Amino acid sequence: QVQLVESGGGLVQAGASLRLSCTASGRTFSPYIMGWFRQAPGKEREFVATISVGGYITYYARSVKGRFTISRDNAKKTVDLQMNSLTPEDTAIYYCAADSTTAQGVSVTINEYDYWGQGTQVTVSS
Repeated sequence: QVQLVESGGGLVQAGASLRLSCTASGRTFSPYIMGWFRQAPGKEREFVATISVGGYITYYARSVKGRFTISRDNAKKTVDLQMNSLTPEDTAIYYCAADSTTAQGVSVTINEYDYWGQGTQVTVSS
């Protein structure tokens, strides 16, 4: 079992930056692909970013590419999401997730992830 806890959300103005962090506990998560997803009110949960086990491969949703950066520290069991140039369209609950079954590469679909955090709210005002 892996427990994931997100932190770092908040209320910011458009153009600001936020850094989300996800901390894992329980079994080591170092073998797992990690990802960030988000869900806005009235919308389905959507993929944001993912990072490979070693941290060498990353992949982003088109809507955040160039503004968001995902990173991981396996020794600290953390995965961060640096979010820059935020817009009101980025307002959502952000979830950290772990894929314990895919051996290589990255994962971009919700069904590939089997561990989820409770989420952290990000609100961007115009």
